[in-house]
Amino acid sequence: MEKSAIKRKIESFGLKKILHRFIMHPVKTRPNWWIRMFFFCYLKRGKGSVIYRNVRKDLPPFHQFSLGKYSVIESFSCINNAVGELIIGDYTRIGINNTLIGPVNIGNHVNLAQNVTITGLNHNFKDIGKRIDEQGVSTKLVVIENDVWIGANAVVLAGVKIGRHTVIGAGSIVSHDIPPYSICVGSPAKVIKQYNFDTKQWEKVNK
Repeated sequence: MEKSAIKRKIESFGLKKILHRFIMHPVKTRPNWWIRMFFFCYLKRGKGSVIYRNVRKDLPPFHQFSLGKYSVIESFSCINNAVGELIIGDYTRIGINNTLIGPVNIGNHVNLAQNVTITGLNHNFKDIGKRIDEQGVSTKLVVIENDVWIGANAVVLAGVKIGRHTVIGAGSIVSHDIPPYSICVGSPAKVIKQYNFDTKQWEKVNK
């Protein structure tokens, strides 16, 4: 039976809430301890990959989590696929105290410095007759292509795509797509240099 058909059956019998409560703690909003015991069954890990012991792994089996070969998730980071898949490529380093909330797709040879936040999630708020925490969430995939370096304390927001061989400066807030072969800084982040393949130089962007 297809995955989507199973999902429809669960919803039609009203089992979705029961199943969700069995998997996720209602206050801690993370998988219950008996689910975390079985991470090894459903988390995909490549050869030589490392997840430090004190990484917070909010990884229920709702969505895919995949860590590529020889990639590292460093201490005190939080990785969360509760509302969308979290895919990390090969030879990628997730720095100390990073927060990754899916849906996020990170390529190969990507380096995230310290305290970086990347989130594909937003809280809904438009109905002023309801509290924000009653209105649920919306998601948009974040894509970080191969060979990207993101500096310390940067924030990448939902729906953003960062092109290959791009540098995001420390403390930047990235709220829109960044083209490949760019250097981008600020809040909101702006492209200040791009590589010119004709002159073979990094050139200033005049805006």
